[in-house]
Parts: sequence; structure tokens; C-alpha cells
Amino acid sequence: MKKYTIALALATVSFTSFAQDVNKLIQQPDVERLIKTLSADDMQGRGTFTPGIDKAASFIEGEFKKIGLQPLTGATGFRQSFTVYRTVPAQVQVTLDGKAIPAENVAIAAGADFNWSSNTDVQVVKIGADQNFQTEYRTYMRSGKKTLLLVDPKFEPLFKRLRTAVSGGSINMDAPTAANPQQVVIVLGAYDNVKAFEVTYKTKTENPPIFNVAGMLKGKSKPDEYVVFSGHYDHLGIGRAIEGDSISNGADDDASGTTAMISLAKYYKKLNNNERTLIFVAFTAEEIGGYGARYFSKQLDPDKTVAMFNIEMIGKTSKFGENAAFITGYERSDFGEILQRNLKGTAFTFHPDPYPEQNLFYRSDNATLARLGVPAHTISTDQIDTDKLYHTVKDEFGSVDVANITATIRAIALSSRSIVAGTDTPKRIAKLER
Repeated sequence: MKKYTIALALATVSFTSFAQDVNKLIQQPDVERLIKTLSADDMQGRGTFTPGIDKAASFIEGEFKKIGLQPLTGATGFRQSFTVYRTVPAQVQVTLDGKAIPAENVAIAAGADFNWSSNTDVQVVKIGADQNFQTEYRTYMRSGKKTLLLVDPKFEPLFKRLRTAVSGGSINMDAPTAANPQQVVIVLGAYDNVKAFEVTYKTKTENPPIFNVAGMLKGKSKPDEYVVFSGHYDHLGIGRAIEGDSISNGADDDASGTTAMISLAKYYKKLNNNERTLIFVAFTAEEIGGYGARYFSKQLDPDKTVAMFNIEMIGKTSKFGENAAFITGYERSDFGEILQRNLKGTAFTFHPDPYPEQNLFYRSDNATLARLGVPAHTISTDQIDTDKLYHTVKDEFGSVDVANITATIRAIALSSRSIVAGTDTPKRIAKLER
């Protein structure tokens, strides 16, 4: 009994020391500085392929240098550059019954150039006002047939969203090798009986460089075992102005997660006690397909990756109240149980994902490594089912709660310590959905 009491007292002293360290080393003014900089207007919404994301990457690189991180093994700098193949529309012309259709009323889903005339084997169909737009559209997209799809003006808001999505073109990590047979032309307007049509669609393929920003702290006794801390630093960029504001600043999504990743790098560098190698990475292109995480997953051995703390949208209080966050895929490993055990004695709690219908586990940058068996989970506080600022120009610095971000970062720091120290190893996730 006496030995147990002494051990408990020592554990209490040790935990108190950790808590004091985390409060001293992760301070709210610095958290505010980071997120305010990343979500500022001069970052232009950090859209992939824009000058704004280059500026954000330079800022993150500068923070890594000040912290004293090392580039990943074999790299000469913090930018993890790679290229993708981006196919975008170059010419779109649609004529129905001899009348040219304005470009803003046309959306084309296709992977390669084509020309149609009335002699082309095309099915001409209409989505009427009494039909379900999403259901009908998906049906024709899956049909494999060349389709001229006429959309009732009632669906203008949905059409505009669709047009925005397809007008950005398609992105692939490998060079295009064959034409995509899919050809669907969507036209908004009150058309009942189209007798003649002509369509010209031409594309151009670009090969732009994009880049993650990654650094590490080498492990002391287990350098070949990796723990990843991540957040995506890209967002939506500049779009249509709403109430005079056209910049989607992405303060919560995901400047908050990137801020957490940088703060944790600084914290663990100052502690200088990590037994496992810690990798800190800001992912690019999450918003357009998770290409940064997909590239990153090929640069390290997933079997040597012990855990991944992916941090996404921690800028507001969770549905569980203050001092609480949720973990996606909680039931897939004991990652969450380890984190909660390390928080014993604090007011902070981690919960299973309360939004299973949103499929969040496979909607963020943890998904790629999770499919490879890594206990890779996303930590978030966002009330995604009611968040009206998500993917809007209103997601800006003034809308986030810096105190909530700071508390969550401190909780991640405390809860990760046994994994960082090499004394806890989360169970592997089944290799699924390759």
C-alpha cells in the first residue's frame, strides 16, 4: 500500500510537471499570431495553384526554421514538391437550334476534347422542375452514354455549384494515358424540344508543381518509428464576391489545424525528449482531392508509422461543450483510449465522432495512411452538421475562438506524450478500401 501511494504521488508530480510545461510552452498569443497570419487576406485564401498558397508555404517554412526542425531524411529543404496533371477547359461552345448558349449556362463533365453535331449518337434528356436534380444528374453521369442534359431554371443554384466544380477541370497524379469516354453536357434553361445541337469542347493539360511543407524531430531511441502531426494549409482561394468579400480565408478550415501542427512542433522541440521520430507536415490540395497526403504517404514506410494526429477545424466549441473534441474512426483502434488515458486528471475529454453519417474518417488527410493500416485519425471540434461558415467567405479570423484552439492544442500535446515517448503503440487499423 505504501509503495502504491509513493508511486501515485510520483505520477501526480510527473503529470503536474507536464501540465505546467504545456501551459508555459503553448501560449495563446502565439497561437493567435499563427492563425491570424495564415488566414489574413494577403494569403488570398490559400487556393491550390495560386500565389497565396506559395506565400503560406513560405511562412510555414520560416516557422519550421525558427523552431529548429530538420528536413525529412533525404530532403534538402522543407518543401516536399511534386507535380500533378491538371486538365482544364480551353474552349466551350454550345449551340441549340441555331442559338449560341451563354457560357454561364453551360457545364461540361468530360476528360478529353470532343465535337458533337446533331448526327452524333447523343441522348438528349431533361431534368424537369418536378424531379430530383441530384438523383437524375448522378444517374446520367453513371450511364456511360454521351448525354445532353437540359436543366430546368428552378435548379439554377445547384447548377451553379455544379458548374463551379466541373469548370475547374480534372486533376490526376499520373500523366493522362487515354481519353475519358465520359461526355456529359449540362445546359441550364427552359428547353422542351431541342432538334439540333452543336458542341465544341477543347482542353489543355498543365503540369503545375505543388508542395507539402514537412519537417521532423529525430527520435532519440526509436528513430525508425514515426509519429505524424498534420493539418492541411490549402483552402478555396478567391471566388464570387458575397457582400463585397471574395476571399475564402479558411481560418477554421484549416488554418486552425495548421496552427496546431506548428505549435506542437515548437512544443516538442523545446521539450527535446521524443523517443520516436516526429514528423510535422502541412498538406496541400486537401480541398481538391487530398493530393498532398496521397503523395506524402508514398514517401515513408506506413508499417513504421506508429500514429497520425491529423488536426482539422478546431476553431469553435464542439457539440460536447468546452474542453472537448472528437476523434474520427475512434472505434477502429485504441488511439482515442490512449489519448484519453493521458488526459486523466484534466478537464479535457475526447469523444467518438458524433457525425458518422458525414463519413468524416475518409474526408480528411488521415484517410490515405489509414487505408495503409496506420492508426491515423482526425481530431476536430467542428459542428459540421450546423456550421454555416464552412466553405464560405465568413470563415475568417474573427469567427474563430482562439481560446478553444489553444485548449485543444494543449490537450493534444498532453494526450500524445506516451505515444511520442514510445511507451504506447496504438493498434493498427485494418487495411481497407484500397
